[in-house]
This record gives sequence, C-alpha cells and structure tokens, in this order.
Amino acid sequence: MTVSKTVQARIARIWRGRTTRAKADAYAVYLRSEGVAPLLEKALGAQMFREDRETESEFVTISYWESIEAMSRFAGPDPRRIHHLARDAEFLIELPDGVQVLEIVVNEPG
Repeated sequence: MTVSKTVQARIARIWRGRTTRAKADAYAVYLRSEGVAPLLEKALGAQMFREDRETESEFVTISYWESIEAMSRFAGPDPRRIHHLARDAEFLIELPDGVQVLEIVVNEPG
C-alpha cells in the first residue's frame, strides 16, 4: 500500500479480531467508525479487511506509521498493547491480547 501523505510508511501495526457471522455486519460499521476513523487522524493510512467463514467473520485492521515512535504517540509506550474499543466485548468471540508490529521492507506501487 502506498499511503497518500508524503512521509514513507516504515511500520505496519496489524490487529485481528473475530466475531460471529450474525454480528459481523454491525461490527464492520462499528469498527470502521470507532476504530479505523481515529487511526486515520494519526496514522499515515489504514486498511480494514473482512473474511467471512461458515460461522464467524475475521476482521484485520492494518495501520501504517513512519516509525515506532510515531505509532507510540498514538498507541502508548507499548505499541503492541491492545486498546479495546468500548463495545469489543459485546461483538468479539474473544478479546485479542496484542497486535503485530512489522517493519515494512518493500513498499512499491504495483
């Protein structure tokens, strides 16, 4: 992903969560407004993915950052720590206990 701002993304922060298929549509709306929208105010960019399975749906949110320091200004001193949304316990099958933080090695438009 090439982000729209002039600063190059060097770090990706990846969050995953699962909900039941019955709650997936409502959670998609909630996650976009309460989770992704605030990310877009601070991150260089963000993406939200959804995979529907037979009985559950998995959501993946990836945010892009110029550095660990920039991400920490948003996420706090431990950028792998989860900041659950207010209604996550209502929607999610289990609350995730961390996020994945990866260095972006290649970031070229296709």
